[in-house]
Amino acid sequence: MDRIGDIALFLRVLDSGSISAAARSLDLSPALASQRLKRLEDALGVRLLHRTTRRLHPTPEGLRLAGEGRALVEALDGLAGSLRESGGQAVSGTLRVTMSASFGRQHVSPRLPRFLAAHPGLQLAVHMSDLQVDLVREGFDLAIRIGDLDDSQLVGRRIADNPRVLVASPEYIARRGAPTAPEDLPAHECLVLVGSRGRQDRWRLLDGHGADTTVAIRGPLESNLGEVLRDAAVAGAGIAMHALWHVADDLRAGTLVRVLPGHAPPETGIHAVMPDRSFVPPRTRAFVAFLQSELARLGR
Repeated sequence: MDRIGDIALFLRVLDSGSISAAARSLDLSPALASQRLKRLEDALGVRLLHRTTRRLHPTPEGLRLAGEGRALVEALDGLAGSLRESGGQAVSGTLRVTMSASFGRQHVSPRLPRFLAAHPGLQLAVHMSDLQVDLVREGFDLAIRIGDLDDSQLVGRRIADNPRVLVASPEYIARRGAPTAPEDLPAHECLVLVGSRGRQDRWRLLDGHGADTTVAIRGPLESNLGEVLRDAAVAGAGIAMHALWHVADDLRAGTLVRVLPGHAPPETGIHAVMPDRSFVPPRTRAFVAFLQSELARLGR
C-alpha cells in the first residue's frame, strides 16, 4: 500500500507541477513528500523527475509510470471507495474546496455545519476568494464557480441556476427616475464590476420575446467585489447588475428594487468544478450532491 501511495503522490506532483503544492493537497509536509518520492525512485531503481529551479519535469521512466500507474491508482481508489460505501463509511478524509467569497459567505458557509454533522469522518478545508485559483496547482479537490465555464481541462457540473437582475435603491429611482428601456441606461449612473473577464461595462439584456440589446454603461464606481457594488446600490449611488442570490434579501426588504423588470441579463449557472479525472472521491460526490439539494431554489 505504501508503494501505491507513493505513486499517487508522484502523480499529484506531476498534476500540480510542484512538490509543495502536491504535499499541501495531501496534508503532508514538503520534506516528507520529497522523502517519499526519493523512496519510490530508490525502490524502482530509476529517476522519475528532473528538478529545475522553476519546475519539475518527468523523465521517460516517469512518463511511463504516470501513464500506466494512474489507472492502477484510480482502480484501487475506486475499489476502496466501494468498500467504504458498503461499510457505511464512504465520506471521510479531507475535502479542499474553493469558492467565491461573497457567494460562499452568504450561501455556503451557513450550511457547512449541517453537512459536517452528517459526515463526522470528514474534514473540510474551505478557501474563499473572488480570485480564480488553479485547482490542480493549488491542490484543491473542488471549486464552486459562478458564470460561464471556459477551462476545458476541468469537469463542471451545474448545481444551480444563476438568474441576474438590474437593481437600484428607491432613493436613486426617486432622484433620477427609472429607465424605461435599455437604451436609457447610458444616461444613468451604473456601477461596474471588474472581474476575471475585465471591466463589465457593456450590459447585455434580453426581453421576454428574445430581443437582445447590448448597451455601454458608465458610472462613479467600479470594483472587483460584488459586495462593494451592492452596498453602493443600497446607498443610492446607482444601478447595479447582480446575481439574484446576491440581492434577494434586499429586494424582499425593499432596500433595492428591480430596474427594467422586463429585461434581464442572460442567465448563467453555478457549477461544481473538479480536475479532469475518472475517479471522484465519495467526499466530493457527497458535497456536490448536498449543494445541489440545498441550492435548488437559490434566490428565487
